[in-house]
Amino acid sequence: MYTCRSIRNLKQMATRNTLQLLKTIVEHSTKGALGFENILSKVKVLSGGGGSCTCEMRVAEEHQNRGGTLHGGMTCTLVDAVSTWALLGTEDPVAGVSVDLSVSFMKGAKVGEDIVIDAKMLKRGKRLAFLTVDITNKLDGVLLAQGKHTKYIG
Repeated sequence: MYTCRSIRNLKQMATRNTLQLLKTIVEHSTKGALGFENILSKVKVLSGGGGSCTCEMRVAEEHQNRGGTLHGGMTCTLVDAVSTWALLGTEDPVAGVSVDLSVSFMKGAKVGEDIVIDAKMLKRGKRLAFLTVDITNKLDGVLLAQGKHTKYIG
């Protein structure tokens, strides 16, 4: 018979395993990638599981636009990737296919600044999953961009 403590321990173990799985997926799909995914090689997974994924990244020169801030295309890529990783961290992992992706830009991030990318699954149905992503400045918590992502999952 399971006690509250043993159930809590099992949940913690499952969360650690999910987090390790997410870290492995991200590492294998980005590190040393020859294609576009290489742009995500500096993203670090901090936490994940249960339909959420939190990452951080230091904005580097290859991520900037002509104005010296985080490029809008990179921001959209972060929304796409981290929300997909949130889906992969569920009990029924699936990457799905993007149906709709939108991003609202509030403020830029300069080269050298650390950002936090926090994705959460809002709802998962039989065919669609709805996710939201907040990108904030790690230092002061200011919201830089907010994305919404709808994925076809089956």
